[in-house]
Amino acid sequence: MNKRLLSATAAFILSTGLAVAADLPTKAPKVAAPPPPDPFDIAFGVTFQSDYNFRGITQSNHRPSYGGYVEPRYNFNPNLQLYVGTGGFSIDFPNNAAAEVDFYGGIRPTFDKLALDLGVWYYYYPGGRVFTGFTGDDPNLFDPNPFCANLFTGANASCNAIKKDVSFFEAYGKATYTFNDNFSLGAYIYYDPNWLNTGAYGTFAQGNAKWTGTALPNGLGWYLSGDIGYYWFGTTDFFYAFTKLPQYTAWDLGGGFTYKVFTLDFRWYDTDLSKANCNVLTSAHTAEFSPANITSINPSGLGTNWCGSTFIVSLKADLTLNTNIK
Repeated sequence: MNKRLLSATAAFILSTGLAVAADLPTKAPKVAAPPPPDPFDIAFGVTFQSDYNFRGITQSNHRPSYGGYVEPRYNFNPNLQLYVGTGGFSIDFPNNAAAEVDFYGGIRPTFDKLALDLGVWYYYYPGGRVFTGFTGDDPNLFDPNPFCANLFTGANASCNAIKKDVSFFEAYGKATYTFNDNFSLGAYIYYDPNWLNTGAYGTFAQGNAKWTGTALPNGLGWYLSGDIGYYWFGTTDFFYAFTKLPQYTAWDLGGGFTYKVFTLDFRWYDTDLSKANCNVLTSAHTAEFSPANITSINPSGLGTNWCGSTFIVSLKADLTLNTNIK
């Protein structure tokens, strides 16, 4: 009797143990997937530079300039981003505009190694004054006196004419193809229906090449890059005497170092504009007279070096709310 009881007990314990063992997990429990990244982000940055050069022409009279921007972004997915932004730079314009203030927005689709950027940009220059080149104390009135009276305004010492408002709108398209971790090529086009409020259209096409070198010790990176572009212009309005603006080629070549969110860039800029044609495009308040500068579109004989070769050093910091700078 006891043997039967022991056998039954042993059989029960064995069967129960097997059942419990069958219920034990054979694999580690699944870990919950991390939540998707926040589609909303904000990029922002600041720039300090020895000269503010815009497509080959100084915007700061070859003096140091500083600027910054804020750019909210929304990522529909890893390959499609919508953005808007605002920013600005310190400038030194002939009409004494207070600053350049930028408003822009667009969309950035990506197709594997090809990245596109399509958008619009508004360049706003508040606080300017009008100079006709033949004005007395009131720069809003013409004066029959043939002597240039801008000298007495204390603002524009050249005799060049320029409008109070030189703000303008621009549409653009950019394409960048990244071949590998080191090399990329870009092609950009910009269209201005009323460039600097002159009445003339402007179309600027540009190509870019960039080589990113192998990372250096301590997280330091380096690169080499160059740009070449060509500007086509139309004819101005009455204020600028229906002048066909001179077309020109602009280029730059340089390189720099990167560390986390910082970029230190060293770059050479130049154009093929003469001093006379540069004066036509800029109305520079620092222009000087020379008989050699007298042309059919620049009868004043004034010329400026605002479009000449120049070397610029810039320091930038660019990051987003999601940037890890440790």
